Amino acid sequence: MEKYLSQLNDAQLEPTIQVDGPMIVIAGAGSGKTRVLTYRIAYMMSKGIDPFNILSLTFTNKAAKEMKERIATIVGASEAKNLWMGTFHSIFAKILRIEADKLGFPSNFTIYDSQDSDKLIGSIIREMQLDKDIYKAKQVRSRISSYKNSLITVRAYFQNPELKEADAMARRPRMGDIYKEYVERCFKAGAMDFDDLLLRTNELLTRFPEVLAKYQNRFKYILVDEYQDTNHSQYLIVRALADKFQNICVVGDDAQSIYAFRGANISNILNFQKDYDDVKMFRLEQNYRSTKNIVNAANSIIDKNQTKLEKIVWTANDEGGKIKVHRSLTDGDEGRYVASTILETKTKEGLNNSDFAILYRTNSQSRAMEEALRKRGIPYRIYGGLSFYQRKEIKDVLSYLRLIVNPADEEALKRVINFPPRGIGQTTVDRLIVGANGYKRTIFEVMKNIDKTDLKINSGTKNKLKDFVTLIESYQVLNQTADVFELAEHVTRTSGLLKEFGKDTTPEGVTRVENIEELINGMKDFVEGQIEIADATGSLSEFLEDVALSSDLDNETEDDDEVALMTIHLAKGLEFSNVFIVGLEEDLFPSAMSMNTRSELEEERRLFYVALTRAEKQAYLTYALSRYRWGKLVDSDPSRFIEEIDEQYLEVLTPMEERRINPMLSADIFGDTEPNKIRYKPAKQPTFTKNKTPKKEPEKYVAPTTRNLKPVAKSSESSGGSNLFDNKLAVGNKVKHIRFGTGEVLKIEGAGADVKAEINFQHGGTKKLLLRFAKLEVIG
Repeated sequence: MEKYLSQLNDAQLEPTIQVDGPMIVIAGAGSGKTRVLTYRIAYMMSKGIDPFNILSLTFTNKAAKEMKERIATIVGASEAKNLWMGTFHSIFAKILRIEADKLGFPSNFTIYDSQDSDKLIGSIIREMQLDKDIYKAKQVRSRISSYKNSLITVRAYFQNPELKEADAMARRPRMGDIYKEYVERCFKAGAMDFDDLLLRTNELLTRFPEVLAKYQNRFKYILVDEYQDTNHSQYLIVRALADKFQNICVVGDDAQSIYAFRGANISNILNFQKDYDDVKMFRLEQNYRSTKNIVNAANSIIDKNQTKLEKIVWTANDEGGKIKVHRSLTDGDEGRYVASTILETKTKEGLNNSDFAILYRTNSQSRAMEEALRKRGIPYRIYGGLSFYQRKEIKDVLSYLRLIVNPADEEALKRVINFPPRGIGQTTVDRLIVGANGYKRTIFEVMKNIDKTDLKINSGTKNKLKDFVTLIESYQVLNQTADVFELAEHVTRTSGLLKEFGKDTTPEGVTRVENIEELINGMKDFVEGQIEIADATGSLSEFLEDVALSSDLDNETEDDDEVALMTIHLAKGLEFSNVFIVGLEEDLFPSAMSMNTRSELEEERRLFYVALTRAEKQAYLTYALSRYRWGKLVDSDPSRFIEEIDEQYLEVLTPMEERRINPMLSADIFGDTEPNKIRYKPAKQPTFTKNKTPKKEPEKYVAPTTRNLKPVAKSSESSGGSNLFDNKLAVGNKVKHIRFGTGEVLKIEGAGADVKAEINFQHGGTKKLLLRFAKLEVIG
């Protein structure tokens, strides 16, 4: 037996040396499926199968590259180069270039990315003189993409009255005309977009039987990785190519099918045995990645799904620590808990920052995490997206705020002068810049005195410039009395930013609005935190300084040793020693938008399974009892997914608590129920005395938990330390603060309710805190 095969266990060896016929490998998380695929190809080549006859389809270029490199070390680089191995799109693009003339395309056709497509669609919408607020280019492109992935060609579209009616109902009756024009313009330009690479391959194999036969004879052996993530179009191509010899091997895990929003169809893997005769099934059930506690907890979760292939994932690894469940009061507290735990665990166990990952359901959740990590000087990296304060929509809001504080800020002005669009074009901006340089004044000053200049700007545009100046000046007036939260809420609404971003209903558009909401939540948190600091006001200037210092810290971090922050979708295929899954609350995870049907909820559960199985040694589940939504604190309930884990695998650091209004109806809430005693009386008008209106707190109902979860450790969720107003605090004391971390008392001054302490914090700098508000804990 070849030497490399000795590295496989018995379950891995069986599918590796099974060469002929249809087969499916159900591979649990961390079970070594990539190794099986790699060694199987190497084994086939060692048995004399020509690499030109092997087609291996992956979902990422990175996976294909790594597999090819591993195979090259076994069979030699020259032979490995002959393999047809790559992503669906790269392999099909290669085939389309060879056969392009059949479809009337040049072999060197251009491949349009999403921006190219958006620009072309935008041009078509303008030429058709359609309302661009109804026909938004990105939304139209998204709709056309879904048509293509569902194999709905232009001809099929016009033959389907239901599709036309659906678009008409959405106030876009010309969608079919745009689709037709777009396809014709792409063809005329000798271009295909990303979706065409699948659609045109299907067309090629369907319309030209001789081409299908050619590639069936070439690809006698086909391997498909991550088969659970294939869409309908990919499924049909693979099915057509494998039809003649049926030597097809698919590898995947139905429990990790999390891309339905991209068109992935889980039924492809569930029904594989119905598509081919005499299918051999193999199961890789030994997990090499995680501890027993993590593996068993993940099993107890995914077992709740009804749609699944049976398998029992197990591990020979250590028992490991139980999964820690932590409850915080707010999302800000949650971020501080995560950062503190990372710091403590690093010190205690001698770990690196790169041993930790923070996973969340939506990108907007990164804000609280980033803030807490920065305050403690912990370097981090956002994967699959920009740092929160570097995102376009956040920079747009901050540019308005920067302009309020400093109208001479040219970069901020250029960013927002025509966003949202207000009819001030680039030519006007260029003339303003030239004028400002000539008059040796700021652009804003030139705009304020536009009637006194000799710039060649028409009267209509001059009025628009004056309106913009008036808008900014109105914000400057409000800034004199409002805190940063009140100001930002007003600016985002009245500037039109929220309305503009709200027009885009694609997932990207929704995320942008969520990010602005999260920024405003952070401002509310900031204002409340400033109450503790002597002479602080929670003003815009203070906030911008805080953000600027935070951004400087981001820029200084060039070390690869960083905590990883990413959405769970991006984490698929990765592994980390310690994983924090944050925001485990109903309507957040599972998402409120993914609970309408059982299939949607089961996909959310698979997403949680993926998150949990990223952890090797320790997993943390965190949730907040309340979370800011547009500056208002809204009560949250812990996610059902925590409840679904078998309690023997959990270490509940803080008792589970739910905040719900009592759902049980009681007869006495409706008053006297005897019919003959019910009388209607007009309500007595309440009288109000200024500033003395009684404030009645809404009744809180703590629902009984469905199982007796007892804390196994003292609650770490206190108010953040004792109030030291009445206690003795001395110069030189070492203290701990929930926001600023550890520090040393430098000076104490004042008397009575105005006692202040000047404290030098390790990562927060020197702060003057009012002791009656400060949440300090003396630690030395």
